[in-house]
Amino acid sequence: MRISVIGCGYLGAVHAAAMAELGHEVVGIDVDAAKIAMLSAGRPPFFEPGLPEILASSVASGRLRFTTDISAVADADVHFVAVGTPQSADGDAADLRFVDAAFRSLADHVKAGDLIVGKSTVPVGTAARLAEELAVAAPGVTLVWNPEFLREGFAVQDTIGPDRLVYGVPDGDAGERAARILDHVYANAVASGTPVIVADYATAELVKVSANAFLATKISFINAMAEIAEVTGADVTKLADAIGHDARIGRRFLNAGVGFGGGCLPKDIRAFSARARELGKGEAIAFLDEIDKINLRRRSRVVELVEQQLGGDIVGKRVAMLGLAFKPHSDDVRDSPALEVAIRLVEAGADVVATDPQAIESSRLRAPQLKFEHSLESALRGAEIVVLLTEWPEFVSLDPDEAGDLVASKRVVDGRNSLDPARWRAAGWQYTGLGR
Repeated sequence: MRISVIGCGYLGAVHAAAMAELGHEVVGIDVDAAKIAMLSAGRPPFFEPGLPEILASSVASGRLRFTTDISAVADADVHFVAVGTPQSADGDAADLRFVDAAFRSLADHVKAGDLIVGKSTVPVGTAARLAEELAVAAPGVTLVWNPEFLREGFAVQDTIGPDRLVYGVPDGDAGERAARILDHVYANAVASGTPVIVADYATAELVKVSANAFLATKISFINAMAEIAEVTGADVTKLADAIGHDARIGRRFLNAGVGFGGGCLPKDIRAFSARARELGKGEAIAFLDEIDKINLRRRSRVVELVEQQLGGDIVGKRVAMLGLAFKPHSDDVRDSPALEVAIRLVEAGADVVATDPQAIESSRLRAPQLKFEHSLESALRGAEIVVLLTEWPEFVSLDPDEAGDLVASKRVVDGRNSLDPARWRAAGWQYTGLGR
């Protein structure tokens, strides 16, 4: 099919490349000329495993091209809107300026019969509003809301082989036709048995934010248990193992640590809360405010643990910070717990040296006051304490004996509870985990 993708940030670039990989003819459009130049050369402007390969091959094949010219959408029949919805500068609500601008631009170039497919995470009610506006500005065009469920580090896989597809469509023939078109767009996934849920606009919009709210709740629940474990002497990791055997609960994402971050989960739950308050139902999800507070408290707790291990005086103490990205297999430092802890320690007077396999350059833009080392060994050398905050495989598999030969003092704060305490203590380290 002939597809356009409006917005070539993380979501849009991955979606455009994946659609081309599946055999569609795709044009990606963005206002950022530098970004478009990189993508046109087959180089992604961010780190995502698997993306460089499909991006380069699709550009080389001619199935995928990028431009800043919005009129290029005229050649396409299906238009995906994948622009960002950041948190508003003056509150928790989602900033919809980019979504609204994308739809206004599209309306001038689409034709009757075209399908516009919203991918952006928006407050419930947005699709209905946009559909009304399109009915006036672009008669005959149908709007669908098709939320994304990408995991950073696995985004290519999640686009080509999603675990489910959700279509928010209008009633009647237009909705049935839109669902058929999307089935064709995602033909490979549909043929392989991927569940397809066809719903109304509001349900489709709520799927993404409610899924994120549930995940955030699960993570913050076990972190709340970690707070109790720390004052009672319990081990939150063994606790999670025990309750995780209950099939109703499950063990996945029941890992205590420094908490969640990134460009989606924190801002999405805040925007969800803000929208619920606008709808007069803020009390229905008031618990999300506490979830957010629990999550942020874990970052403060890591700083406290570092101060405690260093005897209360961290001024001038060399801290080796292992990890900057909010999660492994990503260079994303938006709302990263690791980066925030590093900044707080520097502000408290510590000499922080941070390393990360992919996120040094993105961190340098946001926190130029930090010191960075590309080499893990260089970051460890002379450290008086080691703080692990992003569970990259090379950090988790670090040999405590070899690391002990590099540091000035064998102290480690495991902010992800991903190291083996017994092994590190046997190697002479003062090990501290969260809730252990």
